[in-house]
Amino acid sequence: MLCFMYQQLDLINISFSSFVSLVMILMFLLCEHNQNVNAASFLIKPNRAQFFVYDSITFHCEGVSYCDVEHKSKGKIESCNKTNRRTSTGSSCTIMTYPADSGEYWFNAGGGERSNSVDIVVTAGSVILEIPALPVMEGEAVTLTCRNKTTSSQTSADFYNYGVFINSSSTGNKIFHSVSKSDEGLYKCSIPGAGESAESRLIIRDGQKETPSSSSSPWIIATVLLLVLLVLVGLLQVVKGYWHRVMFYMSTLRSGSGSAANQTDENKSTSRAVYYTLSLDDTQQLEPAVPASLAVTNLPLTEDALYSTIQ
Repeated sequence: MLCFMYQQLDLINISFSSFVSLVMILMFLLCEHNQNVNAASFLIKPNRAQFFVYDSITFHCEGVSYCDVEHKSKGKIESCNKTNRRTSTGSSCTIMTYPADSGEYWFNAGGGERSNSVDIVVTAGSVILEIPALPVMEGEAVTLTCRNKTTSSQTSADFYNYGVFINSSSTGNKIFHSVSKSDEGLYKCSIPGAGESAESRLIIRDGQKETPSSSSSPWIIATVLLLVLLVLVGLLQVVKGYWHRVMFYMSTLRSGSGSAANQTDENKSTSRAVYYTLSLDDTQQLEPAVPASLAVTNLPLTEDALYSTIQ
């Protein structure tokens, strides 16, 4: 019975170890998945959607060791092989712009995942609109700047939304103190005597707290499994402690029973010895109780001594 109990306890330990290993593997896979999905962020510096020819652009690939940038129509950007470098948050690569570089860019995050995309326009003209290439949060302040390649001084400019004139600015800036979803759309600008920029989209992201996505479900499952694991750890420790006390008590009882049996056997032996002594023949001489070395002599018993002994 006790052996069966030990076997059951060993089975519990094996099953528990397997469960722990399963939870650890699940947590590792979730961490890796979360890193690939959430850290695969594609940034661009300077953060604007329009560039002049021969401008320099640096792409930042967050969460990966190699910035494997791709262009929608041209494929992988080979120049990134020479300019790729590690950063504290991932990697980056730098390119020099040409008109053919206009279009959509992203990077491969591995495992079939791809990052967010960025659209840029490279113009050979003299006017660009400096507008964020990355989405901006609702409520943020945004400034659109109409820039003339031939001069660095401020010039007046006209701004358009979906081709419709919205306002003029003597400083060349269109300021949104707090953008909203209604401000999202295509914008361009023009500078009298210099030309007109291309159109680029201002993307507004909802500033409200995002609802948990389905990707959070695995973390909920992992949390529940972890709680179950902690409960099982506690129960296993209680069960092991209980069984140790039971086994100690059983071993104590068995030791006590063995001692009692030995004591009974000794008593029986003593009784037989006493019985044998009392059954001596009346004339049989008793052995001396002291060692032979201490005995003085072996004198024969006198009649009085023999009588005394038999009495």
